[in-house]
Order: sequence, then C-alpha cells, then structure tokens
Amino acid sequence: MIAAARVAVIAGGLLLGWQALVGLLDLPHYILPSPTRVLRAGWERLPLLLGHAGVTLLEIVLGLLLGTLLGALAALAMVRRAVLRRWLLPVVVLSQAIPVFALAPILVLWLGYGLASKVAMAVLIIFFPVTASFYDGLRRTELGWLDLARTMTAGTRRQRWAELRHIRLPAALPALGSGLRIAAAVAPIGAVVGEWVGSSAGLGYLMLHANARLQIDLMFAALLLLGLIAVALYFAVDRMVRRLVPWQAEQALP
Repeated sequence: MIAAARVAVIAGGLLLGWQALVGLLDLPHYILPSPTRVLRAGWERLPLLLGHAGVTLLEIVLGLLLGTLLGALAALAMVRRAVLRRWLLPVVVLSQAIPVFALAPILVLWLGYGLASKVAMAVLIIFFPVTASFYDGLRRTELGWLDLARTMTAGTRRQRWAELRHIRLPAALPALGSGLRIAAAVAPIGAVVGEWVGSSAGLGYLMLHANARLQIDLMFAALLLLGLIAVALYFAVDRMVRRLVPWQAEQALP
C-alpha cells in the first residue's frame, strides 16, 4: 500500500508539472496537449486503447517469458561446459551489440507482421540482461561452499548436478532477479519498435496512426497507458523476485 501511494504521489506530481509547463509556455495542443485533454481523450477512446493494449501486453509477456527461458538456459550452458561458453559468449555479446532498431525490419521480413516478429524483438532485448546477470551470479558462487560440497562428495555427474541445484542456483537467484527487473523495464521497447516497423494492432501501431492524423491527445493517451503497463510489469516482477529470494535482505545505503 505504501509503494502504491508513493507511485500515486509521484504520478500526481508529474501531471501537475506537465499541466504547469503547458500553461506557462502556452503550447498549442498539437505540440503538447494538457494532461486534462489527454485523460479526456483516453476516457473517450478507452475501448480502443484497451484493445490495442491487450495486443502489446501479450507481446511483452510472451517475449519476457521466452527471453528469460533462453537467457537462463544459455547461462547454465556456459557455466556447465567451457566449450559452450567459448561459442555462446560471443553470441550473447552480439545480441546486444546490434541495435534492435536495425534488426526490426529484418525480423518483420522473416516473421511477418503478426505476433512472432514483435515477440522476437522483445526476446532479443530481454535475452542479454537475463543471460549476463544469471551467468555472473552462477560463476560467482562462494568458493568455500563449493569446496565443502566437493570434499563431502566423490564428484560424480549426479553429485555435480546436485551442486548446481542446491548451491549454485540458490546463490545466483539474487543476480537473476536483478536481470529480470531490467528485462521487465526494457521489454516494452522491442514490442513497440516492432509495431512501429509493421503491424496492424498494438499501442505502437495506434500511436503512429494517431500521430499521422494529428490526434496528439490520443497518441499521448496511448503513451501513458504503455507507461502504466511497463510500471505495473516491473513491480509485478519485483514482487515475484522478492518472494523467490526471501533470504536476500535489503541493506540501507549510508
């Protein structure tokens, strides 16, 4: 409840600042509409906004799930096998080095204008933070714990998997949680970029068409709804991580 109240206060402060900026600069509504105008447009076109928001949310959630799965599997593979690490690590770096904006037209060409290309772009953005954070957490496991486990066992394949399950994975969960938070924050980027390049539904698609018709208030309403989706998704992932890693106590900064 406290976090929700804090978010409400911050949102209210931003809206008041926005309203004051529009009033002080006397900006025309086709450059920067006032919050009241945007909220009114959003309320009047609410069914349209919610329909497109459902498409974008589906793209984001599917991209987040698939990107997390692929990223976690890649991190596990790099930790378990040195030969896989030598081949996969350049691929992981390359997935982030090439901007998704440059890949978007190619993915649309290959996968079409439907759901698949948008999910693929979200996966490309999510894959790197999940893989990098989880891999870093797995390889930074406390050496004393690993030495103790190896001393007490004979080092068989089954026991090595037990070491991964009972020591490395729990130790790496906080790092994975950090990667998931970043992934939740950036996941909407891939979906919206894909909708800008080519789509027939989604908030990105609606924003483009509203901008072309000079419906700037509707465009801003879609942008606000997209921001609400991103914030809600982040807090949902953060809450899930806190429940999965209850032993990670927060330390106050000095």
